[in-house]
Amino acid sequence: MPQQLSVFPAFFRVAQKRVAVFGNGDEAFAKVRLLLNTEAAIVVYADAPEADFAAFLSERAIETVRAAFAPKQLEGAILAFAATGDAAQDREIVVAAREQRIPANAVDQPDYCDFFTPALVNRAPVAVAIGTEGAGPVLAQMIRAQIDQMLSPSLGLVATLAASYREAVDRLVPRGVARRLFWRRFFQGPVADKVALGDVAAARREASRLLDTAQAASGHVWLVGAGPGAEDLLTLRAQRVMMEADAIVYDALVPQAIVDMGRRDAERLSVGKRKGCHTKSQDEINQLLVKLASEGKRVVRLKSGDPLVYGRAGEEMAALREADITYEIVPGITSAFAAAADFELPLTLRGVASSLVFTTGHDLTGEVLPDWARLAVSGATIAVYMGRTVAASVAGRLMQAGLPAETTVAVIENASRSDRRLLHGTLKDLPDLESRTELSGPVMVIIGDAVAGANFERSEPLVAGKRTAKHKKIEAAAERSEQFVN
Repeated sequence: MPQQLSVFPAFFRVAQKRVAVFGNGDEAFAKVRLLLNTEAAIVVYADAPEADFAAFLSERAIETVRAAFAPKQLEGAILAFAATGDAAQDREIVVAAREQRIPANAVDQPDYCDFFTPALVNRAPVAVAIGTEGAGPVLAQMIRAQIDQMLSPSLGLVATLAASYREAVDRLVPRGVARRLFWRRFFQGPVADKVALGDVAAARREASRLLDTAQAASGHVWLVGAGPGAEDLLTLRAQRVMMEADAIVYDALVPQAIVDMGRRDAERLSVGKRKGCHTKSQDEINQLLVKLASEGKRVVRLKSGDPLVYGRAGEEMAALREADITYEIVPGITSAFAAAADFELPLTLRGVASSLVFTTGHDLTGEVLPDWARLAVSGATIAVYMGRTVAASVAGRLMQAGLPAETTVAVIENASRSDRRLLHGTLKDLPDLESRTELSGPVMVIIGDAVAGANFERSEPLVAGKRTAKHKKIEAAAERSEQFVN
């Protein structure tokens, strides 16, 4: 279950409405500066304001009442800030405000805050507010600084210009995909560029040109690699197109956390596709992609790992080409790379392994030994996808091809994820993998002389009886790796 906030983020309407600030020094000064980002009617109650604060209030012509606190001063206010620097005095102000049903905030006293003031990035009418529920004001300021750098100073002007076109867009541009595309182009294209250059007239011409050419959107499909499972291994491009998609079609191996990174109102369609459990056939998936795109939708086909590595992308691309639908490949990190990273394992190693083979365990179950199997004998590293249930066949056929039984093997379940599991052994131990029924997640097997250079400190032996000899195994593998390199 996702973590829940104890507050509800919201924006108060304060234009021309009375907001009361109580205090004489820096704390009250800070609240006034924050409120000046709005059109609130600020009233400061300060019986003895410090010199710089008093000068600021006078310079900005902010209404100031030089009197000690009295509950009647709260009358007519919609918000109150208690910032006197005296904790007891601030609590008294908050209690009085609550009696009059006025939301109040006492500086540095969370229990006396009906709301929290955020760190604010102001691009009026656009605003980004960062809150930590009072737990980390410095953290909020750090985040604010990062966001401030990301957002163009002209963003507010672009938003204001957009507001003047909203009625025309609602009238002329069809709802749904076409309208979203219009606004995306408005905020990211020539219109925004002209505003940034300070040429509002040219920006209006670009906006009108964009409106004249707006039409029903054509469908498009992205074949996206979701990576091995960790959310932070998703590429920036993948995340961007997921935010643009009207529909997300995803496989069972893609974690829900990654699916949830798509646009909130995008249609989400699970097509299963897990070993032994396919909710839809590949032909049905192809037809679904064509159907969605033909309806003008922008579709993300989300696949575990990389779409071009055992992802059936070739069949989907052929179907899209036949239907004359445009598509794009967004690469992902394939599981072999993530598995190797988990094991700190060099897939290639100078003087030992200069080639790498990707395969599935089922390639070694037929009568004919694949040509690549002989590459293993000459030192190639073999990355076997989906190999747990055919581990005995893989081991037997590779040893038949001439690969030594003592060749090091690394096994990784759920590569890159927090629940990953690492096992190590030798080629002759590999058949034991078939009995490890507790390995229910996707399993990657990496075989070859280069595997001896892995870090086995966090892994366990494949064969249960060898668990007590773990350190001997690690030392032998390290010694062997050093010999190879030398």
